[in-house]
Amino acid sequence: MIFGKNVNRYYGKYFLFFLFGLLALLAVNWFQLEIPRICGEILDGIGDSAQGNPDSLFNNPDGIKKLMIELAVIAGIMFVGRFTWRYCIFGVAARIEADIRKQMFSHSLKLSNAYYKHHKTGALMALFTNDLQVIKQSFGSGTVMAIDAVFLGSFALYRMFSTNWILSCFSILPMSLIALISVIMGRIMKQKFKVRQEAYEALSDFTQENFSGLAVVKAFVKELHEIRHFDKINEENRKKNIDFVKFATLLNVLLTVVISSIFALLFAGGAYFVINGFMGEEFTVGQMWEFVGYFDAVVWPFMAVAQLINMRAQATASLKRVDEFLNEKIDIVDENVTEVEQIRGKIEFRNLNFQYPDGSNAVLSDISLTIPEGTMVGIIGKTGCGKTTIVDLLLRTYNLEENQIFLDDQDIMHIPYRKVRESIGYVPQDNFLFSDTVANNIAFAYESMDEETIVWAAKFADVHSNIEEFKEKYDTIVGERGVTLSGGQKQRVSIARAIIKNPPILIFDDSVSAVDTKTEETILSNLRKLREGKTTLMIAHRISTVKSLDLIVVMDEGKIVGVGTHDELLESCPLYAEMVHLQSLEAAIDGGDF
Repeated sequence: MIFGKNVNRYYGKYFLFFLFGLLALLAVNWFQLEIPRICGEILDGIGDSAQGNPDSLFNNPDGIKKLMIELAVIAGIMFVGRFTWRYCIFGVAARIEADIRKQMFSHSLKLSNAYYKHHKTGALMALFTNDLQVIKQSFGSGTVMAIDAVFLGSFALYRMFSTNWILSCFSILPMSLIALISVIMGRIMKQKFKVRQEAYEALSDFTQENFSGLAVVKAFVKELHEIRHFDKINEENRKKNIDFVKFATLLNVLLTVVISSIFALLFAGGAYFVINGFMGEEFTVGQMWEFVGYFDAVVWPFMAVAQLINMRAQATASLKRVDEFLNEKIDIVDENVTEVEQIRGKIEFRNLNFQYPDGSNAVLSDISLTIPEGTMVGIIGKTGCGKTTIVDLLLRTYNLEENQIFLDDQDIMHIPYRKVRESIGYVPQDNFLFSDTVANNIAFAYESMDEETIVWAAKFADVHSNIEEFKEKYDTIVGERGVTLSGGQKQRVSIARAIIKNPPILIFDDSVSAVDTKTEETILSNLRKLREGKTTLMIAHRISTVKSLDLIVVMDEGKIVGVGTHDELLESCPLYAEMVHLQSLEAAIDGGDF
């Protein structure tokens, strides 16, 4: 069992499961202690029969029948009881694990981009797998151990002292060594477990990165280098696991030695009492067997205490890590918001200044710009000039000061962020696709979408003919991050995904860079027809992408250095004119048209 702010409520939520599991486990604990008593009676009956006692159990068929019926009833009760407590306690542990994982996943989607800049995927996956597995065991096996330690231990000790209090004292005193060993080893195990988890994180993170960047590894012929690096991390993980297992094994060996020694003492002491009697009374072989049966039953509770200390140390460490994740502050929240029925598409920047939370320099400086509703705007500039940051701020993935960005003359910080994001279609730079069918990737914004609309969006993005060439067509699984598609195909599927949403504001973040100029012209022509009266922002590096748009914004080092049409900027913006000149030369060298 484990307690903490993020898990305590589950004891209340699944109270009935815990209650029925507890009652079933108590019933099993009580009735299983009847078996040594019955076996003791049978042994005494054998002894009496061997000595020719006419009143022995084996001369009384009804007595034997009664004991057999008792054993059968006890077996039935234990069968039902064990099934019930396993279903209730282990079942609820699996439910709690699923609930916590769901809570963690929901929380992960609310965290800002800043969080993921400082936390690697491999480390987060370790939370969702290893750590949750340990917490699940604490709710399942840990609960059983705690109940057995208290109740089965108490029941067995009571019967032991009722049978022979001297042997009980001799057996219990050495058992105190188990508690001492467990406390000392438990502290060490907690630290060892923490180190083991950190080693697993490093291994998981390295492996995940290599799977994602496999194409890059192969392109640079770095397989051998990565294998060597993996071997070192894997070896470190192995050492930490072996170190942990050594201590766990040492604990089990010490406990086994102590318990085996006590059993030897019990048989010796029991034999003495059988021969010489106990407190002036006869002490039979059956009573000795009964006592040993009770002691055998009490061994598990003492072992459970040891394992519980070990398990709780691991679970506490895992819960602490999960708590740190769940307690991570959610930066993007709605405060003093006003409900908006619809966002039409007017965008205004008023003296916008922005610096990333972990940065030391301003990324955007004094950005002032008004984009009327229904305008097609291109944003162009060198790499790192702040183009993508503008998109991040429009999507409310970062907080900013009030009165800097307005949508339809309303401060974006006072509009519910879900409403903002619902009103924007976004085609990102990396063209991320999910490991799903092409159709589901295109219709990602909706729970379901008819095939005709999906095909229309694909045709609009000029990717329909490519999809038709696939064996499974729109049911083709694109693989992790769209690995089975080419760069251009991924871009066009991403465009189709945004287009099908048909939002008031559509943002392309360098989203046609991987397609040829002819396909680019087709997409831009389709866009102008479809997006008439709606706002479209196109971030680009190529002049050909933006030169025909209504308005072009030129950025450099986080500032706007030019605004106007293509012809106007050629006259008024030296940076734009230079970019046009250089790209014209590149096109001429390649033998194409600018």
